[in-house]
Amino acid sequence: MEATVQSLFCKSLFGVFTATSVFDATAHASSINRSFAEAFFISRRNDGSIELIGSGVTWLLLTLSVCAIGLMIHLALSNRRSTVLPNETLNTVRKLIKRKQFQAAIDIVAKDKSFVSHILHAAFKEAKFGFPAMMKALEQTADERATARLRRIELLNVVGQVSPMIGLFGTVYGMIIAFGAIVAAGGSADPVALAGGIGTALTTTFWGLVVAIPALAGYAVLRNRIDALTIEATIEAEHILHLFRPKNNSQSERATESAVESESKQPVEVLT
Repeated sequence: MEATVQSLFCKSLFGVFTATSVFDATAHASSINRSFAEAFFISRRNDGSIELIGSGVTWLLLTLSVCAIGLMIHLALSNRRSTVLPNETLNTVRKLIKRKQFQAAIDIVAKDKSFVSHILHAAFKEAKFGFPAMMKALEQTADERATARLRRIELLNVVGQVSPMIGLFGTVYGMIIAFGAIVAAGGSADPVALAGGIGTALTTTFWGLVVAIPALAGYAVLRNRIDALTIEATIEAEHILHLFRPKNNSQSERATESAVESESKQPVEVLT
């Protein structure tokens, strides 16, 4: 009986010891994980206090990252095909023009807020001045609208160009702190004393690249999409305007060309 009690007591002590060891190891690992994760967001000095400038640069880059992602989502939604070149609007305008319902076509493009509707409405307003005036108004309005859309995405380019510079500022600041620790230690600084400055330098560089790479990639993708959609919309609008082109002008042009060709084939007398 005593042997059984002793064995149970020994087993319980062993269990408590094992559980304590596991708990200590888990707590140590969690503290290490917390300190490692915290290093990406908060810069600290050697004494454990918060480094305000390094942490400020990090959080500035985090703010720019959130703003850049939100701006990319907003610009991607505002430059969809349905907002630049809606097929339903084009088909409706074509049908109304073929039915000679010009006022209804003008009302549709005036109410619609898409890119192609804006340039068509500008062209329709110049209809009283003739077909050349309509084409000129369409091309001018298309250039202005396309430039305005491209100007909005320039913010992504600015963020992509400025973020590495901000990260480089934090890198230089962290290296200054590290070399200051070396000077204060008389040339043989403790690695722990250098860890704060080096950590600040690497963290700010990391976040600068995290912000810049998606911003520049999103800028390139959105710029190509805007170029492709606006050019396609301009071509489709020109096809619609060709329905207003007078046929008499084309016939007269052909008659003029044939007359010129016939005159060129007549023999020329040379006076001697």
